[in-house]
Amino acid sequence: MKAMYLLIVLSSMLCFELYAQGPKQDQAIRTLVDSYSLAREKQDTVLLKTILTEDIDQLVSSGEWREGIKGATAGMIQSSTTNPGTRTLRVEKIRYLTPQSAVADARYTIQNPDGTVRQMWSTFIVVAQRGKWKIAAIRNMQPSGQR
Repeated sequence: MKAMYLLIVLSSMLCFELYAQGPKQDQAIRTLVDSYSLAREKQDTVLLKTILTEDIDQLVSSGEWREGIKGATAGMIQSSTTNPGTRTLRVEKIRYLTPQSAVADARYTIQNPDGTVRQMWSTFIVVAQRGKWKIAAIRNMQPSGQR
């Protein structure tokens, strides 16, 4: 009887983990990345502070590290100001590490005011905190040989 009960509990836990990683969670992570993109476009530090973890870190394509929510938001706003352009992020792949953490890889395109385009990648490490997905880390890169 104990073995049967344990089997039912373990099966339920497995089903929960599989459900947690379904389309609903994928959409929540895509919406999170869209919110990040919007906050960057609008230079909205209030929105940024609601979608980033306190200990966020970001490595940008120039090699600059931005650490903590204060450093990251300041760097994001400065970068959007000094490097104007239309930024587009399109999540192409989400990989769950646990039900509360995932890696989201996105195409990152910057349409510069002069018409040139930068094609890059962004990787977002996201975590669920109190039932809400937040960005814990961002890695931007420009593949070698591309401009």
